[in-house]
Amino acid sequence: MNLADARARVPDLLVFAYDPLGDARLLGRLAEACERYTPMVAVDPPNSLILDITGATHFYASEEALAQDAEDQLDNAGYSVHWALAGTPDAALALARHGLKEGAEAQLPVSALAMDSKTHQALERAGLYKIGDLAERPRAGLAARFGMELTLRLDRLLGIEDRPIDPVRSLGNVVTERRFAEPLAHIDAALICLSELFAEAAERLNERGEGARMVRMMLFRCDGDVARLGVETGAPTRDNALFKRLLRERIDALNDELNPGFGYDLIRLFIVAAEPLAPQQLKLEGGEDRQGDELALVSQLSTRLGRERVQRFIPADSHIPEQGLLALPMLSAPAPMPWKASSSKNPPLRPLHMFDPPQRVQVIAEVPDGPPYRFTWRRKTHQVIRYEGPERIASEWWQRGDGHETGKGGLTRDYYRVEDVKGRRYWLFRHGLYGAEHTNPDWYVHGLFA
Repeated sequence: MNLADARARVPDLLVFAYDPLGDARLLGRLAEACERYTPMVAVDPPNSLILDITGATHFYASEEALAQDAEDQLDNAGYSVHWALAGTPDAALALARHGLKEGAEAQLPVSALAMDSKTHQALERAGLYKIGDLAERPRAGLAARFGMELTLRLDRLLGIEDRPIDPVRSLGNVVTERRFAEPLAHIDAALICLSELFAEAAERLNERGEGARMVRMMLFRCDGDVARLGVETGAPTRDNALFKRLLRERIDALNDELNPGFGYDLIRLFIVAAEPLAPQQLKLEGGEDRQGDELALVSQLSTRLGRERVQRFIPADSHIPEQGLLALPMLSAPAPMPWKASSSKNPPLRPLHMFDPPQRVQVIAEVPDGPPYRFTWRRKTHQVIRYEGPERIASEWWQRGDGHETGKGGLTRDYYRVEDVKGRRYWLFRHGLYGAEHTNPDWYVHGLFA
């Protein structure tokens, strides 16, 4: 009804602005809080949660006891809940929304099918008001009259056909957890528990011949707060000592320190990503695993500084100078590839230091399309005494056009390696062919040679 009519009937009515995004965020936070009962929690907007509690009742007397505990926890937080147990998600949602309990699917109204209004009206006109009325009818006749969608939803409500849920957090390859009758009130005890959980996960990975690359952890507090941690390694590992070092680095790098509060009553560890890890044999006379030490260092630095700040350069298949290599995080970079080694007798064709983007310079050339004779860069004039070039580099054919900005459009570049009177060497290029592509091409310095 209209707001004015509602206020006339209920003068003390509380009114709030409709905020669908805020409601979705709240539902997401409630879903995360319910992960203490099972990692399989899905959101069904705008106001429903689906918990797959199959095999998750080890610490409860029954499934009803688990659901009742979830209701009590949410009630303490100020939320009213209607829940139901069923063999399929659709049946559980329908029973909860209509205030029915398990086994009462036949008493649901046909509106529980969530079909369009025309289909609901047609069902009621045919005298079919309850799900039980539809269940007695042959499926072929219902499909012919109302479509296959109706029979599919009917079978899901009756538990004949199931559908998988989409949990808010994807499950890892291995999941280990520990529940406590008495909450852990000290962070060191929680870290010891995480180390034990990783050791259990490592045993399962060892049976598969795999190692962990990405580990996620969740620490559930008694008051409903959830702390989340994650570590990533540069190579697959089952080394518990390395995991403990990375975990300590991760905790030290947190903006907000871990606060156990009244204690953690549940700690869960996920192996999110795993890769094959074969046993390694050192030399018979002994030796050190230098590669393993290097990867451990990379993992530790990436955890401390951030994965995007520890990078590796890898070659890229492009003749454009600034696109000839990529800087990728070492934790996710592919295996290193060999660089093309140039002959030691010849000077390098590319500078060690390149500017991104190239810097504009003022150039005086003997002829408009000739090499530079003098150039001004950063308010200093440099006299060229030697040069090599030009090395002509055209843009990719799919980017050729009429652009005049550096790195854009389809202008050709003529590169020159030049040396000034003080022996300093620069890498300059003319952006655009004189007359053919540009009436007055610009010049840029793209790099410095050692």
